[in-house]
Amino acid sequence: MNIHASTGSLQDKLDTVPSIVDYLYANQKGSPARDAVLRQPPPRVQPEYTSWRDEQRAWREGVAFYNQSFHMISTVVRGKDAKALFQSLAVNNLEKFGVGKARHYIACGHDGNVVGDGILTCQAKNEIELIGRAAGHKWLEFNALNGNWDVELECDDIFSLNPNQRRRFYRYQVEGPNAASLLEKLNGAALPDVPRTTIVGMTIAGHKVWGFRMAMAGGPGYEIWGAWDEGEDVKAAILGAGPEFGLRQVGSFAYYSTALELGWIARPMHAIYTSEEMRPFREWLPASSNEVRWALGGSLYSPNIEDYYFNPYELGYGHLVKFDHDFVGRAALERIAGKKHRRRVTLIWDAKDVTDIVGGYMAPGETPPLYLNMPVSTYATWQYDAVRSADGTTVGAAVYSGFSWNERKQVSVAVIDADHAEPGTRLSLLWGEPDGGAKSHPWLEPHRQVSVGVTVAPAPINTLA
Repeated sequence: MNIHASTGSLQDKLDTVPSIVDYLYANQKGSPARDAVLRQPPPRVQPEYTSWRDEQRAWREGVAFYNQSFHMISTVVRGKDAKALFQSLAVNNLEKFGVGKARHYIACGHDGNVVGDGILTCQAKNEIELIGRAAGHKWLEFNALNGNWDVELECDDIFSLNPNQRRRFYRYQVEGPNAASLLEKLNGAALPDVPRTTIVGMTIAGHKVWGFRMAMAGGPGYEIWGAWDEGEDVKAAILGAGPEFGLRQVGSFAYYSTALELGWIARPMHAIYTSEEMRPFREWLPASSNEVRWALGGSLYSPNIEDYYFNPYELGYGHLVKFDHDFVGRAALERIAGKKHRRRVTLIWDAKDVTDIVGGYMAPGETPPLYLNMPVSTYATWQYDAVRSADGTTVGAAVYSGFSWNERKQVSVAVIDADHAEPGTRLSLLWGEPDGGAKSHPWLEPHRQVSVGVTVAPAPINTLA
């Protein structure tokens, strides 16, 4: 049943546009980091507090402080079937997950391709919270509403869409070699030596704070949270004690570049557009959803939306897939489990080709290459740039690109054929959209495609990770 008759559904959109790929290519392009700033309330997370270079250095040399309170969705599932609901969707086994634990959660569609992921936390019996991006939350909500589950859901949307203009929790993260020392000083005691998936309690500025070990860029760190109204006190205490430990507040520019060093593909294409088994979900999902509003871009153009899907093995999550429980997509993943899969890698751009791109802006009368934003060089929500072998064959996709000041390199996180994935392998990346950006008019300036030499490196490239 279509419960969004007033706005239409994703399926309605698919039924009325000639090509969903062309439709998404024509959507508004923009910098994820800059867009994030516009979605946040005053006092916003600034684009930069010192500079994005200085802030990147903090997670390698001191402490980086991230304010994650505004941009992630939280869905709380309460009831005796809460864990069973998540287990019916998660590719990973949640048998040992319970009170005081955190887990990475990966959900697939019936075809075995990834729909969404996020972090699960559990702080009370029969109550589990999912934190992350919208796709996984909507898939969870749909299955909760359309199955025989004894659960209730509470959605805490991103701040800009939250009618109460407040959240259940503030959410901060401290990362870097001095992060634990900073938290221990604030807590007045050492933090317990427990597995990274264990939630620990601490006290900061007289308030109860919860946290677990987690990193955005691959270094040692903790994600912490507590009651929303206590957030400013806790933040002030962290920032006040921070100078001794080399703390920097991280603005949105540097924050969105963390994935480059961690080798994390934060926004894989949501694999929901084509499977007939996913049709009921598409009919339920409104046309105002991200799957209709977000932009597709990059040099890897295909009229088939399925060419942009990834399975868990390709994203580096193969070790989490367990066939000891029933979940959506299990049969499809069992069929491919033993096959050779594309691999997630880092691509290091040739320095000369980067400088040639920048130099191309300064040639009057010539069509320039596509502009290279820094530190994040991604201009579409889903950006897929073609990666090619020496003979010109497309062997994969670079899906997130930008500059790491710590590595002093322009890099891409990519998924490429296993035969070309060994570190040191030489490939090329095609930078710029087909037809000079005509499919994205007017969101991109006219430009010419250029070939960039790249060298395969591990993902993550940050050796601490």
